[in-house]
Amino acid sequence: DVQLVESGGGLVQPGGSLRLSCAASGFTFSRDWCMGWFRQAPGKEREGVAAIYTGGGIAHYADSVEGRFTISQDNAKNTVYLQMNSLSPEDTAMYYCAARPEGTMGWVLDSSKYHYWGQGTQVTVS
Repeated sequence: DVQLVESGGGLVQPGGSLRLSCAASGFTFSRDWCMGWFRQAPGKEREGVAAIYTGGGIAHYADSVEGRFTISQDNAKNTVYLQMNSLSPEDTAMYYCAARPEGTMGWVLDSSKYHYWGQGTQVTVS
């Protein structure tokens, strides 16, 4: 079974940084799965933040985080990271890691295209 476990959330001041981790099991990063980070603030829709194809490392970002957030992977640990810099209160949300198998079609920041989800980790910027 595929499992995703996020960690690294917390409370940070505006302008600060956090690094989220998503440990994946049940599949290997040598296959070209797509791993995504999504966030959802209270009263708002879930938003795609960043995604990466594990086979080749190609990454995509939402305009709202481009230049501030970086998605990366560690194949030895089967873990994806989201480095978040220059955080603002608008980044406050529950952050979710998601995965979809290789060959899945559709935009990588569309949450409806993902099959597996973690439990989420809260990020609060205040």
